[in-house]
Amino acid sequence: MPRPKSLTHQALAAATLAVLDRDGLAALSMRAVAAELGVGTMSLYRYVADRGELEAVAVDHILSLVDVEPPKKALWDKQIAVLVERVRAAIVQHPNAVPLTMTHRHRCPLLLRWSEAVLGVLTRAGFTGEDRVIAMRAVIAYLIGATELEYRSPLVGQATEAMAGLGEEYPLLAETADVARGIPSDVEFRRGLEVVLAGLRRP
Repeated sequence: MPRPKSLTHQALAAATLAVLDRDGLAALSMRAVAAELGVGTMSLYRYVADRGELEAVAVDHILSLVDVEPPKKALWDKQIAVLVERVRAAIVQHPNAVPLTMTHRHRCPLLLRWSEAVLGVLTRAGFTGEDRVIAMRAVIAYLIGATELEYRSPLVGQATEAMAGLGEEYPLLAETADVARGIPSDVEFRRGLEVVLAGLRRP
């Protein structure tokens, strides 16, 4: 019997992302990825222990080229904004994988380095103890939550269109939705991030 062909981590990641991009997170399985690669399901167990490891390989691949060095001459809030926007730029290429970035951040070397870089910026800005914990969580919550919202309920989507037509019963909601239709997604993300960072700034 011929030996199963060798698979690289890059091939595993590409196949996993192909399934995610095409069929969504619920469809991801060892069997689906094996079919994408054209190998038997049991062949994958030579490379990963389970679906969780496949997910981690995919996350690591998505973020592998993200620069985690903050811009040296920028103020602390601008440094964090740049670090956050770099991760967003990587993960928006595969929106169905966004939830996996938090599930596997303890297993992804790049995300560990990114977290250390953000914490370094916060520490140099004077955040310690509980304040640093809350600041870090707020930044992560915005990054993941805003990216999810952008793809599950975009401003140019059907929900916004529907709400813009409810002026009689919900005038403020309709007016807000009408304005929202003209806001580009990049502007929405950056303006929202500015609000979060403004809340973290100290007087």
